[in-house]
Amino acid sequence: MAVSTTIWVILAGALATYLTRVGGHAVLSRFERIPPRVEAALNAVPAAVLTAIVAPYAVFFGAAEAITIAAAVLLALRLPTLAMLAIGWALVWVLRQAI
Repeated sequence: MAVSTTIWVILAGALATYLTRVGGHAVLSRFERIPPRVEAALNAVPAAVLTAIVAPYAVFFGAAEAITIAAAVLLALRLPTLAMLAIGWALVWVLRQAI
C-alpha cells in the first residue's frame, strides 16, 4: 500500500515542528537568563505568525474578510479576546451574506 503525498506532508510538518521546539528548548536551556534582545524577539513571534496567517485573507479573499480583520484589530484594543472573536465571526458572516 502506497502512502499518499498528503500523509508525507503531514509527517514532514510534524517532524519540523517537533525539531523546532526541541531545538529552541535546547538553545534556551543553555542560558541562565534569557538576554533582553532574545526575549524581545521571542515576544514578537506570536504577532508575526498571526500576521502571516491573517494577511492573505485580507488581501486575496474579499472585502468581507478585509473589513472584518480591520474591525477585529480595533475591537482587540478595547475588548477581551473571546468577545472580539465572537463579534468578528458574526461580522464576517453578516458581511458575506450582504456583499
